Amino acid sequence: MGEILIPVLVLSVIAIVCAVILTLSAIFFSVPTDETTEKIRECLPGANCGACGYSGCDGYAAALGSKKETRTNLCTPGADKAAAEIAAVLGVQAEDVVEKIAYVACSGTCDIVQKRFDYQGHKSCLTANLNYSGDRLCTYACLGYGDCAKVCPQDAIDIVDGIAKVNTSKCIGCGICAKACPNHIIHIINQTSKVTVSCSNHDKGAVTRKACTVGCIACGKCVKTCPKGAISLVDNLATIDYEKCTGCGACVEACPVKCIKNVVIDCGK
Repeated sequence: MGEILIPVLVLSVIAIVCAVILTLSAIFFSVPTDETTEKIRECLPGANCGACGYSGCDGYAAALGSKKETRTNLCTPGADKAAAEIAAVLGVQAEDVVEKIAYVACSGTCDIVQKRFDYQGHKSCLTANLNYSGDRLCTYACLGYGDCAKVCPQDAIDIVDGIAKVNTSKCIGCGICAKACPNHIIHIINQTSKVTVSCSNHDKGAVTRKACTVGCIACGKCVKTCPKGAISLVDNLATIDYEKCTGCGACVEACPVKCIKNVVIDCGK
């Protein structure tokens, strides 16, 4: 019996000593919580997306609570509701939140962009991208395995005809999908933006054309047409300066491959 009881007693003593040490550590090394910070944290949605520029909701709340940050409108997912509640806690005037949405800069559906090889690996964009930048003929294309859809907290992304599609009525502009995309073709823009370039290909026009019939061929017609000088060609791809863009739609009409499109905000459910 002694051979069994002695090890049990030794382990019990060790467990009790460890418990005491942990309890004392929690008491003496605990960081006092700030009441204001806790109240602000309750106002935030808990997406921890980093859209505010901080590590997460805790970081943003701590910055506001310590007055290192004064802007109450940085939480895009929380929108005006969160901004108003934070302002009430701090006793300041509420600031308007610029709502944002995600868009996928690719129009290469299954019937448009062919595959270079038959990928048989794990159905993940990240994994597929490790194999020669994916199985699509266009190496800048949406790979269509849904990494973005899997991480979206609002279930706002679906894979349709081989590419990701954003449901703007659900999207809160958190940006988690953009971080998950290995090809970096998902972008976050202001909800007030009127047009987008639905392509991410930086190859020369002739190369792009062979890979995708709706890819930007860097012809420059949109640049010449824009009355505000809001479009430029950057590495063979049309790029929009949203600070200058008025949404007139001239570029949409001028684009010969129709890769510049009007932003459609679906307000339905």
